[in-house]
Amino acid sequence: MELRHLRYFTAVAEELHFTRAAARLGIGQPPLSQQIQQLEREIGTPLFLRLPRGIALTEAGAQFLEDARAILAGADRAVDTARRLGRGERGAITVGFTASAVFHPYLPRAIRAYRDRYPGVRITLTESTSVSLLRSLRAGEVDVAFVRPPYVADPEFESERVLNEPMLVALPPDHRLVRKRAIPMAALADEDFVLYPRPIGASLYDAIQSACQRAGFTPRVIQEAPQMASIVSLVAAGVGISVVPAAMRHMGAQGIEYRPIKGDAPHALLDMAYRRHDRSAAASNAVELLRELAHPDS
Repeated sequence: MELRHLRYFTAVAEELHFTRAAARLGIGQPPLSQQIQQLEREIGTPLFLRLPRGIALTEAGAQFLEDARAILAGADRAVDTARRLGRGERGAITVGFTASAVFHPYLPRAIRAYRDRYPGVRITLTESTSVSLLRSLRAGEVDVAFVRPPYVADPEFESERVLNEPMLVALPPDHRLVRKRAIPMAALADEDFVLYPRPIGASLYDAIQSACQRAGFTPRVIQEAPQMASIVSLVAAGVGISVVPAAMRHMGAQGIEYRPIKGDAPHALLDMAYRRHDRSAAASNAVELLRELAHPDS
């Protein structure tokens, strides 16, 4: 038995007329009658009563019509779902990001754009460290990961740069350097620093350390904080100063001032990593859209 047999039967059952059903199906009436007879032989019972003036469903035919409709509806749903999955219009993806990345306008704008374009795809967002996100990407738990370099290259991954933002000096509002419109790194030589621990944020930590060393000093780190929001809060409390990605200005924290760095400033880099051969069209669509939004002029 094939789906076409169910479609033929359903048309005849709904029309209760072979000629009208044949016209509806776009086939000849004799072949349709033969297909219905073949179906009845295969099932082993009549589905229609042949009356002097037309046809009617038998009890078995009425039940078979109900079941056939359910089967055809399920088949149509299966086809539609497969097509939508193939186009990336259905399914689910998980996007991972580092804590500092979420404050840049690019990421929430990109997530919103994806939701608008593919409303049938369920998006799960997860925050973690770059090392943990790459481990989750390898395990198939994350589909797209926004991570800070450097990281160990994996032959199963692709990665590309999406952000290269300058870093700013974060100061409490009563700090002497607030009067300057831009601050050279050398002016921070005698300051107490609040920084990310290197095991959690090697990229930002190394960028700041390198910039300080190029300016002729090693930063005096008196406090480490595992979250960028915690660093900003500690700076606002007067514990020390810090150097943070420019996107932190969008955090909206009170009691803190940001100043650009004059001259040789460190940069906060952000890469998008994804599996090289992902079977999910939804994930491939996400990568394409995220790339498009990161490089709108390319």
